[in-house]
Amino acid sequence: MEDIEHKYIEVNGLKLHVAEIGSGHSPAVVFLHGFPEIWYSWRHQMIAVAKAGYRAIAPDFRGYGLSDQPPQPEKTTFLDLTDDILALLDALSISKVFLVGKDFGSIIISQFVTLYKERVSGFIVMGVPFLPPQPLRFKQGLPEGFYISRFGEPGRAEADFGRLDAKTVVRNVYILFSRSEIPIASENQEIMDIVQPSTPLPPWFTEEDLAAYGALYENSGFRTALQVPYRSLHEQLNITDPTVHIPALFIKGEKDYFLKFPGIEDYIGSGGLKSLVPNLQIVNMPEGNHFVQEQLPGEVNELVLEFLTKNS
Repeated sequence: MEDIEHKYIEVNGLKLHVAEIGSGHSPAVVFLHGFPEIWYSWRHQMIAVAKAGYRAIAPDFRGYGLSDQPPQPEKTTFLDLTDDILALLDALSISKVFLVGKDFGSIIISQFVTLYKERVSGFIVMGVPFLPPQPLRFKQGLPEGFYISRFGEPGRAEADFGRLDAKTVVRNVYILFSRSEIPIASENQEIMDIVQPSTPLPPWFTEEDLAAYGALYENSGFRTALQVPYRSLHEQLNITDPTVHIPALFIKGEKDYFLKFPGIEDYIGSGGLKSLVPNLQIVNMPEGNHFVQEQLPGEVNELVLEFLTKNS
């Protein structure tokens, strides 16, 4: 961890915090985090790919961690974050890149490879598969207490999170998202109240890890994090053909609660996903949950390095 360097790079008028390890002349691998994650969620993968001869780069998205807040967090879009990655590559003089994403970082990759495919050598997604850039209707068919519905309601999550410190919010979300059931609150319950204070952290997530996340979210707060992803899922891009022929890998944790979202298993299993990404390999991890890259780092690192070697 001490070998990872930290810098600030100006993109689109904002300074993004970027963690980096590996030679500047090596093939670049850019890691894109989800929520409640941050650059730190890629610590195991960054060190592994750097040791294998790659340049590992993990930014905090705008409004997250140590990156600048956008001037109007409530107007931030997925496309803003996608364009930040393009500007980051340009600022670092990287003409072509491997992208690795998790959770809504996978949605950013889905946009990026559709819009800027000539810049991508290959991509890996976890937690969320490639999704064509279109409004995402995850709420349909799920109760009002579904966490995305609650987080998407302006003011409600702010009040819910505001009762706790940032570290406790991250702790609760990590516990909830590590389970195989979709987080749904009862009618008179808030999302944070689903987790009891006595509930232990997942065994692969240490108090030291929690302290690192807590400090970063203490700095940024949750304004932008609630906007993207939760309040930006309706975005529409005018893309006529979302098919992507770039080499791709989907690391699928079989115990990931996201697989229970309406239509997702069918999309993956019925050929819909493969029709959009013909050069896609899907690897099932029977014990994998939504945080598979932190839960099973050794196995994920092996898959990542195998993919990079094959497509370099």
